[in-house]
Order: sequence, then structure tokens, then C-alpha cells
Amino acid sequence: MSSLRVGIIGAGRIGQLHAKNILQSSSVELRAISDVFLDGVKGSSLEKEVAYLTTDYKDLIKDPEIDAVLICSPTDTHVDIIVEAAAAGKHIFCEKPISFSIDETKRALQAVAKANVKFQVGFNRRFDKNFRKVSDTVRAGQIGDPHIIRVTSRDPEAPPASYIQRSGGMFMDMTIHDFDMIRYLSNKNVVEVYVKAANLVDPVIGECGDVDTAIITLTFEDGSLAVIDNSRKAVYGYDQRVEVFGNNGAVSANNERLSSVEISTDQSVLLDKPKNFFLDRYEDAYVDELNSFVEAILGNKEVECTGEDGFQAEILAHAARKSWEEKRAVVVSELVEEVVG
Repeated sequence: MSSLRVGIIGAGRIGQLHAKNILQSSSVELRAISDVFLDGVKGSSLEKEVAYLTTDYKDLIKDPEIDAVLICSPTDTHVDIIVEAAAAGKHIFCEKPISFSIDETKRALQAVAKANVKFQVGFNRRFDKNFRKVSDTVRAGQIGDPHIIRVTSRDPEAPPASYIQRSGGMFMDMTIHDFDMIRYLSNKNVVEVYVKAANLVDPVIGECGDVDTAIITLTFEDGSLAVIDNSRKAVYGYDQRVEVFGNNGAVSANNERLSSVEISTDQSVLLDKPKNFFLDRYEDAYVDELNSFVEAILGNKEVECTGEDGFQAEILAHAARKSWEEKRAVVVSELVEEVVG
């Protein structure tokens, strides 16, 4: 196989982003796009570039000309699509989270394993060049044994109530990226999660039964620690920073700014604010994420972000919710046993 023929299920913002990146690739052909609502695609340049549009994702599953599908539809549709696509022998890329249920995610992963198809989860931040260098530095032993990992992740604006109500909550929707980043930077398993959270940004979020501000402490199997701080609203832009502190040093990655220009006077030193939107901040990471998926299939290699990575991040999101609701530290194994045992 010299090129990959793909279909996209879900034509919203992320689906259209992947579609545009595919059209820039010489090794991928975008054959079809499906969505229950195709208004955002009809009449666009995307419609002219694909063989067909359809409101039924099953058309893509049945299409023998499609080798792989990208699942960008709402989370509550993911598992059924994964199971059907795997049974049809399609390789699968799925946006996070795989599902809102540990049992359902296990069902999806079992279907993928049975069909022996490639399956990659959309944790795009693993493909950010700065975060990747931090991870490579840690794995090379340059800072010694990591003692503290810190992830700061703050959105520029809180989403509307309509989104909050179907998001699965902040821990599953937003912090899940940070849980994966903690695992990616440490290469360790988390054994305990403790959360302090509040509703400080928008009272509507609290009315939806969710939080918008959190400090999360995680303990690894070797006793080392990690801290995540989250906010749904940072007035200065999209705040994305990581640091790993070890016994022989530290490594960090700071925000990407609109420019690197620095203006220094006797009054102040001025820098541009951070980029204000995740599609801008991670523009290159989304391209590299797609290329990695394609290369794994064409080269018959392991994907870089596996179903197990998605599963482990979801477990931490469930543990975080439980910790917040019950106001206590949650041992990860306790939660898994409770849900699936």
C-alpha cells in the first residue's frame, strides 16, 4: 500500500481540520465525509475534493475503497462506530475520549484487538514539538529521576452550557489531555488522584453539575508526584505549559506566543500574549498526529498513541471526578475494580 484512502465521520470543527490536513498530504486520499448534518461542508471546497458526502456513517464502513476512518463525531457515538469499523477491517483514528464509560471503552478496545487493526487516539499534544522534546529529554535521563511534574492548562474562554451538558465534564473533556500528558512525560503509571475543584468562572457551569477550576495532585507508582492546574478561562490567552523537575535538573516548555518579539524600555519589558486558540497553538501538532497515523498503517508500525493510552487517561478522568465528588483521594485500582470488577 503506497497511499491510504480514508473517510471522516463527523464534519464539525475537528473533522474539517483533519480533512484540510489530509488534502495537503501526498500519501492520503480523502474519499468521503459523513455527518448527520452536512450544512457546514456542502458547497465548500471540501465537497469538491471528496468522492461523496453522506449522512450515514455506515456508508463509509461498507465502502471497500476506504482503508481507514477518522472518528470525529460526538463521544456517545464512538464505541458503536469503532466496533463496526473494526469488524469491517478498517484502521481507526478516534478523537478523545473513546467513551464516557470504562466498560464501553473496554468493549471498543476488545473489538479492535480482535480485528487486529490499527487504532490511534487523538491526543494531539503528544505531537507538539516542544512537549515532545521535554519527553525525549526526560526519557534520555538528562534531568535524572523525575520528582515533580507540573502541567498548566487554561482555556481562553469557557464553553457554553450547551457544550458543558454533553462534554462529560471538565475532567473528561479538558483535563483528559493533561492526564495523558502526565503519562507521556513521566512514562509511569498513576496510582492515586486527589482533586480540589471549584466553580469560579461561570455559575452556569456549576448549574450543569460541573467545575471550571481545579488543582489535581497525582501520585506515581514510585512515589513521585504531579500537579495539574486547570481553568476554563484565562483572560490573557490559551495557557499551555509543562515542567519536569528531577534530581539532576529540570526541563520545561512555555507558551507559544503570537510573535517572539520582545520590547524592552526603562518602563517595562513587553511580550505578545500567548496564542488564543487551540487550533492555532497546536496547528503543526495536528498535522504530525495525522502523519504518524498514516505512517503506522503504511509502514505496519505501532501507533504512537494507543487505545491503552486513551483508556488510562479516561480512568484518571473518572478518578478525578470521584475524588471531587467524594472529597477524598482516590486510588486508581479501587476505581477500576469498582467499575469493571
